[in-house]
Amino acid sequence: MKPCSWNLIFSETVITCDGFVQHLSCDSGVIHVQSATCGRTSSQICSVGRPQSEMANVQCSIDIPAVSKRCNGQRECELNTQGLAPQDPCYGTYKYYTTIYICIPAETSVTCHGGYSYLKCENGKIQINAANYGRTDKITCSEGRPSEPLQNTNCYSPNALAPVSKSCNGLESCEVFATHTVFTDPCVGIYKYLAISYFCVQPAVRDLLKLTATPQTPRQ
Repeated sequence: MKPCSWNLIFSETVITCDGFVQHLSCDSGVIHVQSATCGRTSSQICSVGRPQSEMANVQCSIDIPAVSKRCNGQRECELNTQGLAPQDPCYGTYKYYTTIYICIPAETSVTCHGGYSYLKCENGKIQINAANYGRTDKITCSEGRPSEPLQNTNCYSPNALAPVSKSCNGLESCEVFATHTVFTDPCVGIYKYLAISYFCVQPAVRDLLKLTATPQTPRQ
């Protein structure tokens, strides 16, 4: 894990063999995925115990937008790679997932269903980084709730970013109602919450968001 700094941001590359769990995390700040792919561009990575025929194709790659959707704006994110790719980019080849991400300085807000998210910038204007109305863990907004409505932790709203951005971007403060009337219900019967990460945008922050540092040594 790489610490987040206002002055210097390093990207980290995580490689996960197909079928295993990919883990992204930030000591401070939140995850911002720069790229995520599935395939094979090396005959050596994720090759232990595999027949040579599954390593031969090293021109195999497909983008995985689900990684950005599920991980951006979170401090930690775990993804089961099984079935994560939208399609098989090279049938018969054993694949691995390569994700490059940075930890960026951002404010966070979590609001249980039925409440209002209040966002505020003392300096600068609000710029929404990521938003999700759903559930990605069993702990958040769980107090006093039975266990059954907390079980689905793979609950992501398909349209959460747009209404939050429309309500808040460019303002010094805003509020967003965490309810089904604003967001599509992604998992009926599950108790949901609205999680938002955002920046108080100043020129220095804009520079950081555009920064693409040299990737660190991949870990397998």
